[in-house]
Amino acid sequence: MDTYRTIENTVRDSYGRILSYLAANWRDLEAVEDALADALVSALESWPKKGIPDKPEAWLLMVAKRRLMDRLRRERVSEKAYSALIAMSEEAEHMDSAAFPDDRLKMLFLCSHPEIDPSIHTPLMLQLVLGIDASRIASAFVVKPSTMGQRLTRAKAKIRSDRLTFTMPDVEELPKRLDAVLDAIYAAYGSGWDDLAGVDSRRRGLVDEAIYLGRLLAAYMPDEPETQGLLALMLHCEARQRARRDDAGSYIPLSEQDTSRWSVPLITEAENCLHKAARSGRIGRFQLMAAIQSVHAQRARTGRTEWKEIALLYEGLSQLSPTLGILVGRAAAVAEAYGPREGLALLEAIPQANKDSYQPYWALSAHLLRLTENLEEARTAYSRAIGLCEDRSVKQFLHQRAMEIC
Repeated sequence: MDTYRTIENTVRDSYGRILSYLAANWRDLEAVEDALADALVSALESWPKKGIPDKPEAWLLMVAKRRLMDRLRRERVSEKAYSALIAMSEEAEHMDSAAFPDDRLKMLFLCSHPEIDPSIHTPLMLQLVLGIDASRIASAFVVKPSTMGQRLTRAKAKIRSDRLTFTMPDVEELPKRLDAVLDAIYAAYGSGWDDLAGVDSRRRGLVDEAIYLGRLLAAYMPDEPETQGLLALMLHCEARQRARRDDAGSYIPLSEQDTSRWSVPLITEAENCLHKAARSGRIGRFQLMAAIQSVHAQRARTGRTEWKEIALLYEGLSQLSPTLGILVGRAAAVAEAYGPREGLALLEAIPQANKDSYQPYWALSAHLLRLTENLEEARTAYSRAIGLCEDRSVKQFLHQRAMEIC
């Protein structure tokens, strides 16, 4: 069991790094994916019998490289190209996992190339750079797994057929591709954050990977305020990780969390990122989302939450990015600041088609209906919220609230 867990952890921690490094050198994405898949199969066959190598990531890298070399021999590439690849492979023989470069930023910006359909930019990054499978990506984007698989396949074929370059775009091109990169990193963080119980090691690893990539991107583009905003947002959320559940494993909503369990170093780092972003004078959605979390963080110092300030920030955010999650968050903030009826009115204004399967909408609706004494409707909303919830501790929390209705 330990062997298979090591393989899983190695894949989780290094899939995107190995794939990006190989693709940046071999320029054939399909071949690299096949070679890395073969290396993983070899690990599953070899490691339980021979033991786990001292440097499992380097082992996977070298096996994948050998598979690529075998493929090149079969395809009879030109002597000049073959010699160059042999030299590259020999150079890599002396690399360990700490030595080969992290080319994931190159891959992120390649996936957001203007010649690739913009609707597939973020899913492509999630699969290639973070190793998320097509079915989970499909779930996040509310499409069938087969549909998402076809879209990803077409995008990768586009990269291959058009020979799109595995290099960082020119400086003037970077801002045009940045939004998609930020979206992918945040989507990866959100996927891990949703695993409240922390029982899925792959999803927990996504949180760490997203924050790492956020730091990498912020360092690469330090003058771009939205890179700082995204990093600040993730750090503020991560600072509260330990407070989201009590010692018995029960879910605790943000407003009831013990602030002494929040991470002061992470909050401080997040605030520093926000200050850097503010100096640019260019506001963006990730900065506003981080600013909302910053106001929440102030409760650790003041003992209260400034809901009117949060409601105002949500108002600006909903103008910039009126997504379903933001509209629901805005309704919650307005309800806290100005009363449940005002929040309920904003909730009811959201188009029906968008909210039917969105669990946070029903959870907030149930809470506000209960406060306004629409008890029968509240029971129905609680039932919908519980049915849509995947986390057991959140289900228990909602069930308890529903049982409190007289």
